[in-house]
Amino acid sequence: MSGDPPASPGPTSPSWPPTPATAPPGVEPASGAFPTLGPEPAAPPDPGASGPLLTTAAGDRGPLEPWPDTVGWQPISTDLIWVELIRLAVVVAIGLAVTSVGWAFSGHWLLGLAVAVVLALGAWRAVAIVRAVRAWGYAERDNDLLVRHGLLVRRLSIVPYSRMQFVDVSAGPLERAFDLATVQLHTAAAASDARVPGLRPAEASRLRDRLTALGEDRAEGL
Repeated sequence: MSGDPPASPGPTSPSWPPTPATAPPGVEPASGAFPTLGPEPAAPPDPGASGPLLTTAAGDRGPLEPWPDTVGWQPISTDLIWVELIRLAVVVAIGLAVTSVGWAFSGHWLLGLAVAVVLALGAWRAVAIVRAVRAWGYAERDNDLLVRHGLLVRRLSIVPYSRMQFVDVSAGPLERAFDLATVQLHTAAAASDARVPGLRPAEASRLRDRLTALGEDRAEGL
């Protein structure tokens, strides 16, 4: 009938669902008034959940690190580098003389290769000597002496004062030429002997006397 009122919009009407009203300009909508569609934000991780926990610290050291940080290490003299390099030069010179003479008389390529090998090994050993001397160090503690050395195989020797039998100081011709000496520690077990090379004679004598006195005191206290 033409006089009937228009039907109210329903679920099938194009205007359904109703458009939410917008807030007036300058007025923020109330929280939750206009929900947005989209993925929900991720929940914070549960501290009690199981799973790997990765923690790193800049100052952490490996469990196999042999050099204690709490020890005041004393380096040896770098003049020992020259002593070792001179010894190496003598050995390399002998090797080169033998291989070069053989190569000159025979002309075989294997002897020429041997000359190159001797030179390469000499250069490699020279670099290793410089680094090895700088790796030496010793530290005096209350009850023992620590001696460290080595590059590829790093070794830390701990010699208790109570196990020392005697301490001596030695210096070969080259060491005397560079004003150096070596302190040798002898203990009850030969496997635990240790030495500290590259010391000045005054320091070597001081270390010998102190270790001897401490060894006697510890032995009397047993």
